[in-house]
Amino acid sequence: MSLSIRIFLVYAVFIALTGYFVLSTVMKEVRPGVRQSTEETLVDTANLLAEIFRADVRDGTLGQSRFNEVLQDYGVRQPQATIWELPKNQVSNRIYVTDAKGVVLLDSSGEAVGQDYSRWNDVYLTLRGQYGARSTRSDPEDPNSSVMHVGAPIRDQGQIIGVVTVAKPNSSLQPYIERAERRLLWYGGGLMVLGLLLGALFSWWLSSALRRLTRYAQAVSEGRRAELPHYRGGEMEQLSTAVERMRIQLEGKAYVERYVHTLTHELKSPLAAIRGAAELLHDDMPTAQRQRFAGNIEDESQRMQQLIERLLNLAMVEQRQELEERVALPLAELLDELLLARSLAVERLDLKVERQINTSLCLHGERFLLSQALANLLDNALDFTPTGGLLRLAAEPRDGRIYLLLFNTAEPIPDYALPRLCERFYSLPRPHTGRKSTGLGLNFVAEVVQLHGGELRIENVEGGVLVSLWLA
Repeated sequence: MSLSIRIFLVYAVFIALTGYFVLSTVMKEVRPGVRQSTEETLVDTANLLAEIFRADVRDGTLGQSRFNEVLQDYGVRQPQATIWELPKNQVSNRIYVTDAKGVVLLDSSGEAVGQDYSRWNDVYLTLRGQYGARSTRSDPEDPNSSVMHVGAPIRDQGQIIGVVTVAKPNSSLQPYIERAERRLLWYGGGLMVLGLLLGALFSWWLSSALRRLTRYAQAVSEGRRAELPHYRGGEMEQLSTAVERMRIQLEGKAYVERYVHTLTHELKSPLAAIRGAAELLHDDMPTAQRQRFAGNIEDESQRMQQLIERLLNLAMVEQRQELEERVALPLAELLDELLLARSLAVERLDLKVERQINTSLCLHGERFLLSQALANLLDNALDFTPTGGLLRLAAEPRDGRIYLLLFNTAEPIPDYALPRLCERFYSLPRPHTGRKSTGLGLNFVAEVVQLHGGELRIENVEGGVLVSLWLA
């Protein structure tokens, strides 16, 4: 199981438990909360009515007053109200008044006039100066049929002369409670889903960041070029920087060790030749022989210098993971400069040069690297092209890239050598001199092309050798 999935599962369990705990706690508080709020309203209403009925209860005229008719009219009113998107089409409060003995004097429902309510808590406690309230089921078998009753004392000169009770069935509150619970469930569920989505997004981002860093580390360990992942701040940026620093340290150490061995091996032959020639020059010998040995020393010195320069250029490219700049380079102009620098070699070999390149074509990359790579290709072609041969350069845009072709007349490359042409220090004898080169030129070209995101192909074709380059 991947790290991101484990993180997401832990996060999901946490969100689920937290959501369940919060929702269950809040849901348990909805019903009593609504009823407490309703009870507070009933208290205010009962006390207001106690003041309204006080004079008639004191004078004993409540039964003959207009309140009997008022309460009956109140009981049949249809408010036609919409509360929290729920319709209210009838009043649900019941109001009744008792005297000091608990006998009902007035009842908005008209059912209990003359009955003794002195034993009900709303009347019993209120007549004794306490807060009188009760909740009683209208149907003993139905838990949802309970009715809240709140009583308020009717006082005259400090004496309690009666009680006003306002009753409200809990069933009238149930739609609002259910609505509140539904909304809480929707909002809670929505927040949980949003939390899970954010958790999944975070897990995906973390997994993606780690995968990019892992791919980079794998590419580096396999010797392939890869772009360092960039992150904006935080631990991921620190980790990325640390991995890159470690790569530089490890690669630098291994690179120096490898190149020291390589350079030591490659310098043995020219140094041995120089030493042997120098020892022979101490003896007396004819002038022609002395000049030949001196020329050998000069040739081997130039070979060593060329080897060192090419090794330095190759090391510079191999250590690079990305381009330092990317500028537009007119291809035709660049090749003209390179051909002009090699005009003496072209004239000496009496070569025919054909160039089929549109002046509007441009390469995009580092000028020095691309110039050196194309120069190496031209030098390699000149080394193998026979006198009177053909050198053809062509380029065309294809699929958003530049397709560059370099053809030269030459003997076919042996099949065993084709797959090894870009290996470091691998070289074939030059037909003009019979000597091998440093074997670093095509390796340098391959590294530059790879650094620019391109491709290099060398193949035998009819009449010669064709080098194909795909470059941005």
